Formats: sequence, structure tokens, C-alpha cells
Amino acid sequence: MKKQLLLLGIALLSIQFGYSQFILEGEFRPRAELFNNGFNYRYQPATAAPAGNLSGREGTDAFVGTSVRVALNSTYMTESYKVYIGIQEVFRFGDRTQISAAGNGNFRIQEAWADLKLSEFWSFKLGRQPLSYDDQRILGGLGWAQQARTHDVGVLKYKKSGFALDAGYSVNTLGDNIYDTALLFSYRNLAFAHISKKSEKFNISGLVMNTTFQNGTDDKSNLLTAGVHAGTKIGKLGLAANAYIQSGERAGAVDVKGAYLLSLDATLKATDKFTVLGGVEVISGREDDSAPFFPLYGTNHKFNGLMDRFYVGNHAIGNGLVDLNLGASFKVGKGYNITLKGHTFSEASSDKNSLGSEIDFVIAKGFKGYKLVAGYSQFFESDDFPNPAGNPEAKSTQNWAWAMLILKPKFLNTTKE
Repeated sequence: MKKQLLLLGIALLSIQFGYSQFILEGEFRPRAELFNNGFNYRYQPATAAPAGNLSGREGTDAFVGTSVRVALNSTYMTESYKVYIGIQEVFRFGDRTQISAAGNGNFRIQEAWADLKLSEFWSFKLGRQPLSYDDQRILGGLGWAQQARTHDVGVLKYKKSGFALDAGYSVNTLGDNIYDTALLFSYRNLAFAHISKKSEKFNISGLVMNTTFQNGTDDKSNLLTAGVHAGTKIGKLGLAANAYIQSGERAGAVDVKGAYLLSLDATLKATDKFTVLGGVEVISGREDDSAPFFPLYGTNHKFNGLMDRFYVGNHAIGNGLVDLNLGASFKVGKGYNITLKGHTFSEASSDKNSLGSEIDFVIAKGFKGYKLVAGYSQFFESDDFPNPAGNPEAKSTQNWAWAMLILKPKFLNTTKE
């Protein structure tokens, strides 16, 4: 009798917990970089300086800095929900003395969310999570940055037969109804809807997003960003395009009227080992009655050259950007992949001043259980702007090099049927 009751109890538990899976993974990603020779200098037209002044560009001696992302990520899945918790620390070599009892303050909960299955096609994902859509131009996870990018948001999801709809909302308050910041990368409210339809040869999606900024007062600024992303494959040719527009007010009640971003990228797979890359992107600049377009929460490192001289960090004003690029990706040897890409930059405003050009070189090699990636970039300054601080060496020293190890161990993967 006791045996029968035990079997009945196990059967009842099996009904309630019919399936579960627990996954524990890690990440160790050190990256050494050659800094201070042009990487991440921001193009900032300023009223008190000649248009196009590159703030901080001095051609000083370079130095090597190493940062590390260390993460431990856990996933628990059942038939009705999925929970993900990721903890992470980002540190730099030398940021803590050897016998210090304190850390560097960068240990944090990177992700913590639950995805509830509401029905066969509907789900609701709530918590701290990345928002990554399309080519990550407007909303992206920013995986290149060691700290990455996440949002505290709830997202209602619908997915069926290649059609998907995500509608999300976030409100950030710190103890009261006032959110004290005017930064473009920090918002009080975020509301968005992303709709997409994918097929074997064609995909199209639309994004509508309203961002509310607040800087310590009751006054709020609302910025509307809307647009489409589309991609298609025609034989060996792949095409992808973006068209976005912004209107409303940026942080600090700065007017935006019809600012835009347009882009077209092409890939031609000439052979199994050689692919030609090309593209153009136009980002509107400052007008008499409007601030320029700003890409907001995308993975900006992916665009406009790897040296991050445009639309990364503090670039919130300017005369816009035209980026013409051409490159190639090819496989050589035993598992090596090489990408070489060139960019030429100019202003999108009526002045059309040249902003220089850049060459990016990246080589990657996968091994059993880990990957090595390295790169070198060289920026060539334009003669349309004077040398900063009268330094004749500045224009010839705009380069950046880096090397990164990516290791993602799988500690545990258990499944219960």
C-alpha cells in the first residue's frame, strides 16, 4: 500500500513538474587594447571651436589597458516558464591593490528575468534584460562593451508562423516620481512595439518607440523614434536596409523635427570562402530648428567604424554623418576568418566637410572550447580641419589595436523528464 501511495505521489509530482531543465554557464573574456591613439575620440562640432574639432585628440603616447568580463549565468526552464539570472563583474588589470579587502564596485546582477508562457503563442518577459532587434541599430545588447546593455522592462510577446510582435514598457524611478538625469542613454520611461515578419528569403520589421527623459524636475521630454528594417537574399546577394525618423524632444527639451537615419548594406558571397561587403549610411545633422538624429540604445560599435569616433559615448550634437564603406570577409587556413573594411566619413550637413577615413582589420580563430579575436584600426585625418593644439603628429597617430579571448564554459546541464 505504501509503495502504491509513493508511486501515486511521484505521478502527481510528474504532472506538476513534467519537465524542467537547469543550465549553468560561465564566461571569461579578457581584452587587451592599445589606447590613446585615436580610439573613441568623439567628433564634436562646438560653438566655441572650429566645426569638426576632435576633442581630446592629441597624439600622445599610447598605452595598453586590459579589461575582463567574468560572468556566471543560470537558466531554469519548465513547460510554463523560464528564469534567467546572470551575475557579472567587469574589472581592469590593476584596478585593485593586491591585498585590498574591497572590490572595484563593478560586481552586479547583469540579467534577472522571467519569461512566462501564457499560451501557445503568447508570453510575457519581465525583469532586467537586453533588448536586441534586427541589426541592433536602435535597440541592441551592446555585447562588445564588457558591461553590455540591459533594460528593466516588461515585454509582451506574440509569435506564430514567422510573425512576431513585441510590446514593451519600462518606468525608472528611484524612490519617488522624479528621475534626475538628462542623459540620452538614461530614460525615465520607455514604451515600444516591434513587429516583424520573416520568410526564407525576405524579412521586414517595424519599430515604434517613445522615450521619456526627465532631469530632476516635473518637466518631461518625449522623443519618438520610428522606422523599418528590411532584408532579402537574391541568390548570392544579400541586402539589408534601415529607415528611421525621430521627432519630439530630446533630454533637456531639445527640439527634434524630422531627424532621420537611412542605410543600405550589401553582402555578395562570391565563393564559400570569400564575401564582399559594402554599404552606405546617412544620419541627419543639426538643423536650425532640430537636433540631429541619435541612434539611442543600439550596438553603436557595430556601425561607423570600429574605432567608435561617432555616436558612441557623448556624441549628442553634430552635423550628421555619411559613412561609405567597402570590405571583404574571407576564410583562410584552418579555421581563420579575416575581415577587412574601409570607411570614408563626411558630414551630412550642407558643408559636406570630410571627416576622414578608417581601415578596420579583424582576425578570428576558433579552437576547441574557446575563441581568439584580434584587430587593428587606422584612422586617417581629414585636411578639412586643423591639427589640434598645433600638434603635427596627431594626424599620423590615429590607430588602435586589440586582442580578446572568449571562453564560455558549460558547467552544468541537467534535464528532468
